Order: sequence, then structure tokens, then C-alpha cells
Amino acid sequence: MNNFPRIAEVFFVMFKLGCLAFGGPAAHIAMLEEEVVQKRKWMTRDHFLDLVGATNLIPGPNSTEMTMHCGHERAGFIGLIVGGISFIFPAVVLTGILGWAYVTYGDLPNIAPFIYGIKPAVLAIIASAIYKLGKKALKSIELGVLGILTILLSILGFNEITALLVTGLLGVLYFSFKNSSQSSKKAFLPLLITNSLSISSLTSSTIFLTFLKVGAVLYGSGYVLFAYLDAEFVATGILTRGELMDAIAIGQFTPGPVLSTVTFVGYQLDGISGALLATLGIFLPSFILVVLLNPIIPKLRNSKIVGYFLDSVNIASVAIMIIVLFQMGVDIASSWQGIIIAILSCIATFGLKKSNPMWIVLGGSLGGYLLHLV
Repeated sequence: MNNFPRIAEVFFVMFKLGCLAFGGPAAHIAMLEEEVVQKRKWMTRDHFLDLVGATNLIPGPNSTEMTMHCGHERAGFIGLIVGGISFIFPAVVLTGILGWAYVTYGDLPNIAPFIYGIKPAVLAIIASAIYKLGKKALKSIELGVLGILTILLSILGFNEITALLVTGLLGVLYFSFKNSSQSSKKAFLPLLITNSLSISSLTSSTIFLTFLKVGAVLYGSGYVLFAYLDAEFVATGILTRGELMDAIAIGQFTPGPVLSTVTFVGYQLDGISGALLATLGIFLPSFILVVLLNPIIPKLRNSKIVGYFLDSVNIASVAIMIIVLFQMGVDIASSWQGIIIAILSCIATFGLKKSNPMWIVLGGSLGGYLLHLV
């Protein structure tokens, strides 16, 4: 019971983020860094970067796994569980309600005007995190070159995980050669699983196992999920592509992890039972992997070889955030309303010493709704 205040603090922080974290994993991680590193000092920025780098190399939703890591840092194993669940919970409940409304009434509520300004607002939050994390990750000119390499690999069409691995391995080779150090310790590699579970009949067990499989092999952005869902449910005739597109829209409109979309899909498949089983299946692998990975990250850092790998992956992670920022910026530049909100959000984020991402998001949402009426 002596740990209860810390557990309650983890719940409060992650639940608040779960209610307000729009904009995808990069924005979620930026908000998380603001809360747990700058405001509450749960860990150093260096350790936060190590957690981000390690999380990028395992399957599952990166930002959700980061809430688990941060919960563990503050309140141990219980904090890990509470951190993940409390971050997921708001999105799952909201998505479940929308799934019920969709199945019952056959349409989605018009909530687009309320999220019109959220995307340009989170640009400022991501830019702030890139600046702060980048200062820590950029320890040398060589690491800067590796970051540029990550960006170039992404431009050439390599996916995020491939770019991270290539950068990490090149960093190990270069820094090992430069420092002429010998080590018998080996860097960890991500879990790579590829298999196929065909759906011959739709039952509770097949729903759970299908989403469990997807959760165990899903790397990179949560948006990759939609390709899996298309292959598992649209190609097999269980869902129409229109129904899947509506599920994608829900994933865009709700806060928290994009993977909460599966709650909506699960409700379409088998009501409340389907929603619960799909949600449990997609997120369970992340909890297991973080429980296994979190205790060994500090030990991995003590190895010179793994240290080189983590430093290289950390700068690569910041580089990927830069790519996300650029891609979002291009989308937003197509409308004058988005540009105005992005500029005002940047002024508030960088100009005010104690700006809070929560107010940036809410302000962007309100501004987007008002400008949407113009």
C-alpha cells in the first residue's frame, strides 16, 4: 500500500494522456516526454530516449508501450500494468460506444469539425519534442550523420524498422571500429514473426487469435494495422472495404492509440464480446514484451556494443519523428486554417515557458472548429 500514491499518479497521468493524446505515436511520445521527464522528473531524458529506441524495435503500438515503460519507472510492475491500461481505456470506451452507434444506426456522428485543428496543433508538440530529445541524442557529428542516413533510407522507401536496424547496426560497426573495443556481448534484435492464420469461421477464439497474431507482428506505426485488417477481414469477405474505411475514420477521430480501432472492428464482428476479445488480443503482446524488456534496458546500456546500438537507434528515432513532422506539415500546408493553427500552436509551445500540451490540443480543437465554420 506504500506504493499506492505512485500508482495513483501513474493512473492520473496516463488516463489524462489517453483522453487528450491525438496525432499519432510521435505526438503521444512528445506529450509523454513533457509529462514524465520535464514536469514530473520520473526519469532522465537519456533514459527516456533509451526506452523510445528499445520500444521502436519490438512489435506493438510504440506510444502505448512507452506508457507502460514510464509506469514501471514510477511504480514498478503494477505501474506498468496501470500505465498501459489507463492510457488505452479512454480510447477503447469511446471507440466501443461509436461501434455500438455504428452497428445500431448504420452511420458515424459528424465529429470531424471538432478535430479539424488537432493535427496542426500537435505539430508544435512534436517539434518541441524533437528539439529537446534531439539535443540529448545528438552526442556527436557521427550520430548526426546516422540520423541523416535514417531520413535518406525512409525517403528511398525503407520502412521504419528497417531504417532503425540499419542505422543501429552501422552505428555498432563504426563506433566499435573507432574505439577498437572488443566485447562478447551481443545486441538484442527485434522479435520477427511472420505467419498466417486463416479465418475459416468467425468464432470468439478466431477473433481473439487473429488480433493476438496481429499484435505480435505489428511493427512501426499503428497505421500499418489497416493493411493487416484488410487482409484478414476484407479479403476474406467478413467486412466490406467501406466498413473498414469507417473503422479507419474512427481511429483518426479518437484520442489515444490508433490500435483502439480494433475495438470498433471487434464490435462489428461480434458485439461487446468481439470488441473485448479484439482489444485484449491486440494489446496483450505489448504488455508481455514490455514486462520482459524493461528490466534489461539499463543492463544493455552498460554494454559498450549495445550502448553504440542504442545511441544510434535513439538518433534514428528522432530522425523518424522529423519525417513524421514533415509529412504532417505537408498535409497541413494545403489549408490556410491549418497553417494559422500550426503557427499559433508553435508560438504557444516555444514562446511560453510552461506551456501544457493538453491546452495546446484543446486550443487547436477549438480553433479548428471555429475556422471550419468560416
